[in-house]
Amino acid sequence: MNKRPRTPRFPLTLRRNPQAWERQEPTWRAARPSVIETALKRSQARPSGNWYVVGAADEVPRRAPLGRTVAGREIVVWRDAHGDLAAGPGACPHLGAPLKDSPVRCGTLVCHWHGMALGAEGKEGWRTLPVHDDGVLMWVRLDGAGGEEPLGRPVIPPRPDPARSVHAVYTGAGRCEPEDVVANRLDPWHGAWFHPYSFVDLRVVDSPPGDAGGTDADPDRFVVEVSFKLTSRLVVPVRAVFTAPEPRTVVMHITDGEGRDSVVETHATPLTPAGHPAPRTAVVEAVIATSERPGFTVARHASFALRPLMRAAAGRLWRDDLAYAERRWTLRSRRSPEY
Repeated sequence: MNKRPRTPRFPLTLRRNPQAWERQEPTWRAARPSVIETALKRSQARPSGNWYVVGAADEVPRRAPLGRTVAGREIVVWRDAHGDLAAGPGACPHLGAPLKDSPVRCGTLVCHWHGMALGAEGKEGWRTLPVHDDGVLMWVRLDGAGGEEPLGRPVIPPRPDPARSVHAVYTGAGRCEPEDVVANRLDPWHGAWFHPYSFVDLRVVDSPPGDAGGTDADPDRFVVEVSFKLTSRLVVPVRAVFTAPEPRTVVMHITDGEGRDSVVETHATPLTPAGHPAPRTAVVEAVIATSERPGFTVARHASFALRPLMRAAAGRLWRDDLAYAERRWTLRSRRSPEY
């Protein structure tokens, strides 16, 4: 039986000969466009069951709804009398009032224009939508937008035990399509070049074929060895695996090193309908951290202070990565220029 490697006694490593940014090994030869594009194409062929991430599960208060736009559909999300998640169209079926501005009373939406009560039983022309609360994120199923065979629940990757982990959710948005966000995450080679403030010594040790090899059902794997940068010389080395289990999700799973079994789930949710001339996509990234170190128990109990730091770190990376995704969309949408 294979034994799990022991957690190193000290998580930090001292870089003895740190290189300047411009002297690191170029990655452009390894980052072949065919590898990224083929992995992206295979990810888009995997089933999503028409499920879309709406946001963090804890964003919905008890006595008020949350309004969102997904794939051009206005929706509203709230908690019913039992605290369970519910969702429905965002416009009142009476005269179209914005239900996101209406209160929740005893688990029922009450339209603030004329007092129509909207609950699980619905009304003529207004029916609740399938919704899923996985404890970290909330999902809604939009069969009209997705156009796939519906699934009873979303494709959720394995996560660490909630009792032994801390999670934080970052949300941002950019002018691009979901595939541009996914393509960004399926390019691990850019990490140390594009994010030198966070990553150093990055090496992609395994990647999928850049041709028809592999299958749609078997997610492509990008295996990366990289160090998280704390100072110019102090780093935390890890080994991570990137996979795309469904068309709008990429998962980074730390398989060795500090924080082993932690995951970062990046979900791309379209805000505009397919084919929109100025598309907008939301990035909802869930960072779910765990550690075998005894001191992590203290960190879990101080999660109220840790979560803002986790969100800020994700936000800093995504300010750059959304620019990458937006640039990719711009280049895709342009006609061939004349010179």
